[in-house]
Amino acid sequence: MANIDFGGVMEEVITSEEFSLDKAREVLKDETIAVLGYGIQGPGQALNMKDNGFNVIIGQREGTISWDHAVADGFVPGATLFPIEKAAKTATVIQFLLSDAGQVSTWPKVKACLNEGDALYFSHGFSIVYKDQTGIIPPENVDVILVAPKGSGRTVRTNFLDGSGINSSFAVFQDYTGLARERALALGIGIGSGYLFHTTFEKEVHSDLTGERGVLMGCLAGVMEAQYNLLRKHGHTPSEAFNETVEELTQSLIRLVAENGMDWMFGNCSTTAQRGALDWAPKFRDAVVPVFNELYESVVSGKETRRVLDTNSAPDYREKLQKELDEIKNSEMWKTGATVRSLRPENREQ
Repeated sequence: MANIDFGGVMEEVITSEEFSLDKAREVLKDETIAVLGYGIQGPGQALNMKDNGFNVIIGQREGTISWDHAVADGFVPGATLFPIEKAAKTATVIQFLLSDAGQVSTWPKVKACLNEGDALYFSHGFSIVYKDQTGIIPPENVDVILVAPKGSGRTVRTNFLDGSGINSSFAVFQDYTGLARERALALGIGIGSGYLFHTTFEKEVHSDLTGERGVLMGCLAGVMEAQYNLLRKHGHTPSEAFNETVEELTQSLIRLVAENGMDWMFGNCSTTAQRGALDWAPKFRDAVVPVFNELYESVVSGKETRRVLDTNSAPDYREKLQKELDEIKNSEMWKTGATVRSLRPENREQ
């Protein structure tokens, strides 16, 4: 474990060199890990742990697409794939990776399956922090821990397969056994984290909900749409508007940022682009500050949580969600995107 200087702020960081995979296996050698839910995070985390030699079983409702997905991934009904309650009763580590709304609906059954000394594992602080809305209050005789990969479940798997891993935060909410921290770190290494950094359940959910609604997804989608529509309004073709808004970002510039940072990306663009970016970045920053302030307050107050639980628990949730996603897919901007992607050399060759 090392304290790393992040721009003058010291943070605790754990890498696989400091907490090795062999050590993680030793910590969890007598544990059975049940991954409850095989939707978004479940497959990546479960398969990575399985490949790393941990004793992993899956808990999923029978007759679902996710059950079939688990079977296709090599989990065997009755051996390593069970209904949710059966898996929870069998395991000593319960990874609660159902959707937030799914956790609320299944919690009474899962809670009844917990035994003294078990570890209850989350990849999101949502259910614990907003317990007044979710009703999820763990018994006092279990460890309650968190490992939250900073990426989608798909990326957790693909980064593991290419050897890079994905960074994760970790936290301990309740340490009944005295081993909660070691269990969390072992699981974090087991799922293939690039490195682990310490947080709390509160900080994780506040930053995560803000990030998803902000720069990572909501803000990104919104500003892309605004720029694309502006260019189209002024007579630019769909192809030109999309390439200048999305394609150049995703296929070129963001990769430079990932390699060495924003300053390095600026330094590897034309002087005209540099000057414009440096002049306009503060204007965009200042313009969105009020929106981000409103967003963060909405997260901390629990307003965003209520919105999620109300909409995602509705019986017609999936139909309404698909309608919203189809509106994006069928917009001119993203139809253009589909055409642009089909013209990439690697896709033309297929």
